[in-house]
Amino acid sequence: MPCHLVFTYAPQHAVMSTARFLKSAGVGVGDEVVVPAYGDAEAAAAVVMAGARPVFADIDPGSYCLDPDAVAAVLTSRTTAVVAVAAFGHPPDLARIGELGRTHGLLVIGPGDAVAAADEVEQRRSHAAYLRDRLTGVRTPVPNPAHTYDRYVVRVPGNGRPDRDAFAQALRRRGVGCEVPVTTPVHRMPAFRRDVRLPETERAADETLALPVHGSLRRRELQRMVSSCNALGGLLQPAL
Repeated sequence: MPCHLVFTYAPQHAVMSTARFLKSAGVGVGDEVVVPAYGDAEAAAAVVMAGARPVFADIDPGSYCLDPDAVAAVLTSRTTAVVAVAAFGHPPDLARIGELGRTHGLLVIGPGDAVAAADEVEQRRSHAAYLRDRLTGVRTPVPNPAHTYDRYVVRVPGNGRPDRDAFAQALRRRGVGCEVPVTTPVHRMPAFRRDVRLPETERAADETLALPVHGSLRRRELQRMVSSCNALGGLLQPAL
């Protein structure tokens, strides 16, 4: 029977633990494992440590997680597993990716339960709802009841990275903390470089910006964030 297993990601041990998990499942030299390129390099590093080859699939632009159709498109006779991680608290589509696993006899590794306290998650969700209802200067995350909003990642309308970076600098000058969540997709890092076409991954890397939604934020900080983003958003033209 094909396997569909869920593995709990512990960030401080993710690479070694995932590598051991893959090895214990029989994944090794000559095998291919599908991973996302948008995010950190832990999944790809774990695959390499297990002796296998990471294969990058594109993301869904709404969730920033692996797109099941993109996963299906890169499967070969050497594919043995898929590592589907959560993105900023948004869960991957394990139902559809799990179906691929069952159909093709693949091991599917997904994220475990959120480790944040329930009250912290609810506070973040409350902040996210406040921002979603008021932000107009950026594109807000696609709502999902399972989203824990580890980071509140928006898209800056414009023509790519220069607009996003200028927008971030302007926000910081207005006292709004923000950061670029993914500066370099994994498939463009020297250790994992691949000549693959991942348009949604590239677009997300150029457009996304993480705004704070931690539980200790006060209402006036949220209001400053909204007014600053909305004022600046009107200065940028949407990409054609």
